[in-house]
Amino acid sequence: MVVHDSARRVTRRRVHTRARLLDAAFEVFAAKGFGRVSIEEVCEAAGYSRGAFYSNFDSLDELFFALYRDRAELIARQVADALALDGPGLDVPAAVDRVTEVLLLDLDWLLVKTDFLVHAARDAGVAQTLLEHREKLRQAIADRLARARGHTELPAVLGDVDGAARAVVAAYDGVTTQLLLDKDVEHARAWLGQLLTALLTDGSGNPG
Repeated sequence: MVVHDSARRVTRRRVHTRARLLDAAFEVFAAKGFGRVSIEEVCEAAGYSRGAFYSNFDSLDELFFALYRDRAELIARQVADALALDGPGLDVPAAVDRVTEVLLLDLDWLLVKTDFLVHAARDAGVAQTLLEHREKLRQAIADRLARARGHTELPAVLGDVDGAARAVVAAYDGVTTQLLLDKDVEHARAWLGQLLTALLTDGSGNPG
């Protein structure tokens, strides 16, 4: 029993250490950009030694990918949860309001995400990771639109639910690009809401 309790304490401590390293890395990557950060800077921000770093990650790349994966999967779950609150039909304006609150998050995340995108553009393996996580987000949206089919009509121009989901993700990409430049979060949230409502309705806020 003593050995078992000791093992559990070690596991909890390791989980806590990994979480602190990820949180610290998020702040440092957002402030300086991937490629301009050292392991020492991440360790200093987390309050740990290099030994603690290497007991959790083999490299800074591995840490960066873990950070992106954790955040991207969290966002996909949040979007799915935000879209699951209505009944079989979809209250498009209300759902759009919930999704824009989740999707925009904050500028630090957008900076980290953009760094990952640039990295992926030069590395096929990284690109595959990015595509897999974008697919999870797209699938969360498509699944909810599919559930609403028969209760909420989508504009014919979007085609099937997959086309509609891709349009939502593309709209998000466009708005966040502008957000990175002007730093106006509230305007970006309003703009994204208007754009998604127009995409998913006949333009009046009512289903097609």
